[in-house]
Amino acid sequence: MPLGTAIRHLKKGDWEKAHAIVQQDESKLGCWAHGIVHMVEGDLGNARYWYRRAGRPFPKDRDVDREVAELTTALKLVQVNQSLDSRVQRHRSLRSPSGNRE
Repeated sequence: MPLGTAIRHLKKGDWEKAHAIVQQDESKLGCWAHGIVHMVEGDLGNARYWYRRAGRPFPKDRDVDREVAELTTALKLVQVNQSLDSRVQRHRSLRSPSGNRE
């Protein structure tokens, strides 16, 4: 997942590589990551803009490590939910039209 790659770049302090990825991601998590990138860069006005797009409050303490950790957790939750949704859909497709298992 590209956002996971951007997070790895952020953890290494390579905000430029992370930026190249997150600027292509318009999701809420992508906007949040974009805000973090600009916070690392020192462009706080732009960071605030992306936090607003993500629907998140701008962190008063500007703790990048905490923000990256929270973003990582949020991304993992999204991935787990997508996996569960996929399993539920697969299970439903195996059921007979009458609703009974074959």
